[in-house]
Amino acid sequence: MRRTVALFTSALLVAVLPSLPASAAPEPPSPAPGWSVAGDMIRWTAPAPMPPTDAGVEFWEGDRILGTARESADLRTFTLDAKPANPAALQVRSAGRRLDVAEPAPPASLAAPELPALLPQAQADPGKPGPYATSTGEYALDPIKLPEYAAPIEMDAVVVAPKDAPGKRPLVLFLHGRHFTCYSKTNPNQIGMSWPCPAGLTAVPSHRGYLKAQQLLASQGYVTVSISANGINAQDAATVDAGAQGRSSLVRHHLTKWADWAGAARSSAPAAVKSAPPADMSKVLLVGHSRGGEGVNRAATDSLNPPPGDTGFSGPVRWNIRGDVLIGPTIFGHNPQPDVPSVTFLPGCDGDVSDLQGQMFVDQTRGVSRGAALHSALYMVGANHNYFNSEWTPGQAEAPAFDDFWPGEQPDAVCAPGTATRLTADQQQTAGATYIAASAHLFLARDESVLPLLDGSGVRVPSADPARVLSHAVGGDRKPFVVPSLDTQASGSARVCAQVSTDPAAACGAVRSPHLVRFRFASSQPERQSIALKWTAAGQAAVVSPAAPVSLHGSKELALRLAVPANAPAARFAISVTDQSGQKRSLGTVSVTGLPGTARLSALWAQEVRVPLPAGVGKATALELVPESASGEALLIDAHGWDKGLVPVVPARLGRVDATVTSVDEGNSGTVTHNVAVTATGNGTRTVRLFYNDTTNTPVTKLVTLKPGEHRVDVPITYTANTKWGPSTRYPVGVVAIDNAVIGAAFGALLVRDDDPAPKLTVTPVADSVSEGGALRWKLTLSEAADSSFTLVGLPLAPGVGELSTTDVDAEWFFQNSGEEALPSRPLSSTGLQLWVSVPPGQTSVEVVVPTVTDTEAEGEEQVKLKFEGRSPTGVGFEVTGKVADAA
Repeated sequence: MRRTVALFTSALLVAVLPSLPASAAPEPPSPAPGWSVAGDMIRWTAPAPMPPTDAGVEFWEGDRILGTARESADLRTFTLDAKPANPAALQVRSAGRRLDVAEPAPPASLAAPELPALLPQAQADPGKPGPYATSTGEYALDPIKLPEYAAPIEMDAVVVAPKDAPGKRPLVLFLHGRHFTCYSKTNPNQIGMSWPCPAGLTAVPSHRGYLKAQQLLASQGYVTVSISANGINAQDAATVDAGAQGRSSLVRHHLTKWADWAGAARSSAPAAVKSAPPADMSKVLLVGHSRGGEGVNRAATDSLNPPPGDTGFSGPVRWNIRGDVLIGPTIFGHNPQPDVPSVTFLPGCDGDVSDLQGQMFVDQTRGVSRGAALHSALYMVGANHNYFNSEWTPGQAEAPAFDDFWPGEQPDAVCAPGTATRLTADQQQTAGATYIAASAHLFLARDESVLPLLDGSGVRVPSADPARVLSHAVGGDRKPFVVPSLDTQASGSARVCAQVSTDPAAACGAVRSPHLVRFRFASSQPERQSIALKWTAAGQAAVVSPAAPVSLHGSKELALRLAVPANAPAARFAISVTDQSGQKRSLGTVSVTGLPGTARLSALWAQEVRVPLPAGVGKATALELVPESASGEALLIDAHGWDKGLVPVVPARLGRVDATVTSVDEGNSGTVTHNVAVTATGNGTRTVRLFYNDTTNTPVTKLVTLKPGEHRVDVPITYTANTKWGPSTRYPVGVVAIDNAVIGAAFGALLVRDDDPAPKLTVTPVADSVSEGGALRWKLTLSEAADSSFTLVGLPLAPGVGELSTTDVDAEWFFQNSGEEALPSRPLSSTGLQLWVSVPPGQTSVEVVVPTVTDTEAEGEEQVKLKFEGRSPTGVGFEVTGKVADAA
């Protein structure tokens, strides 16, 4: 589990490579520089180490995702077992952002975008400290073992609590996201992704990064605990769900301890807990940052709808999760818990989860359950991903830290530090703490005075100034009116558009938008539709009709979520509805101004606007939007009848659906089909959508309805077996909830274990002693051809005598294999040189070549020592030594 890497902050997240060429040649064209394709193994090498991201690194072939790549120990090389049909179409993406090409430079004439107008001040200010003094302490319990995690997971936490607060107090639990786990106190550039940390490295205290928010909450009477998840972060790359289930189990283990300590076991609680008031486990708020957001969402689901099988936690649920706060979260599974209220932070300058996929915690709850729980999104202009955690913030962190918003070729007009639209770290943390407190007041204390800050009412809180924070929401006391679907009708300047589609004519557009984030493996999601508006003259009406008349009885206003392009001037629309009698009622006008944005941001985000609904509207059959500007575009996400306040949230008895992982031995011959089970609980009618690939590797999606009494769907996966060695292969399956279901494990797979022995490897010197200018060569020979690439990587070791330096070998060869320049001259063993070598499938030999160059210095004999270790298969390796004499 040991991984250590030198961190180079000058090129953290962007590989500058030429654009990938298109080709119609009959033979697959070669991949672009930085890529290597050998049979069914793909490798991409970044020009500098990339610190681990929460969004992960994905390989794509055009518009088809191939999978999530594995990061190497030095965080420079990423590999995936897959066989692309067109290597020239390979792409590296993270949260929708390309990493393997230079981003386009912004137009030179781009003016600095303006901040959104200052909103009216709210009546409540949850950012003000409360009446209690606070105490801070820590606890460290025995580690726990979880399935899929080889190393035990720590049970460490920091507690901040109010002093002398009477009675039991609500509990707020924080879970940080994915970050490097270890660092060197003597070398600020040395970080690691291991657990436990090896000698010489210290654990990164990511769990101490929310003290500002914890102290504010504790002063207001809440008990807070922030837990460490380094053990999850170091090992989640090998899990099918990127660690969501592991994080949920970790959270539930801590909650179990707090339930014990609030009761009979209080006398045995750690000192930091005993000094705090007892926790009221009927009032628990979970706060998750990045992958921690997806983790606490899964914990909420697992608490309401227990997971099947062994998740590492099997105890009773002795708590009630009243809400989730999700900060720049991932949601790879598109599986929000619809019956637990939530607030999602969307940082406008997020350079990690840059697609702002956390929007799915709001949008994907519609129509799944009763819709009573409030789900709010907060768009924070100028906030990045890391600075919500002070231990990920330069100048505040104990370990190395950096701004995750990557610098690019030119400073970004919105997010470059120092621009009027970018928040400082302190401003961002203050705003974050304020809105976390607002969520606690609403969900735990039922204080609805803070609701306007979260529900799209368009107000601000002074404690968060100067941050511009915009909100919209679904759920609460809302009645769905227009929630676009394939049955929705649109006319005039409107059309129904697909949020996820490979057909440009059907799609909502190609602009980055949090509302258009696709589910992994999905090329189409038919249930996800919006309304695209485009007009070329004022007065060109857009008319939208739901599939059936909708009663708006009891609603005081009509709330619309409307998005206009970034930096667009104010767009005004006259709004009207038509009732079942055919009478059109004018409701008033709304105005939406584009958020500050550049091509690098996901700023096409819907703002909530409202107009009054007169009494007696009854059942509405159509919504009309009439633009007043001469031309423009907009995206209508939905429209709801709205009333002030919340409604009681009674969780529906939703069926829980989980995709499973099925493991089988490959077999020896023929076409083989195995089923991957998608299991379901509950007795009602549950509807889900499945995603997988057919026998031609073409994406397939299927709508499945589980009738009462049905608890399983089988997904057939077909492959061809043989007797040649190859790596184990994973065939993914995904599932998304459509109606009356909640998804636990969104990703399953058929794991086909190769059951054939690996061929034996023989290494023969071809030229292991040459003069300067010659090429050292060794031949690698397999005893028989394999079904997959036989891949090893070689690293230079100090030979103990005169060692070849970076200027003794070909400079281009050295750069291609290390990402470093040859000058200044230094021993090869001190560099990041990696020699990847693969014997392609169907072949039995390949040569390792080290080209040397001549010089005029009399250096005597020099040597290079290379140690090769198998990557696929593992468990093989060898060492070679080459000797180079001075040129004659």
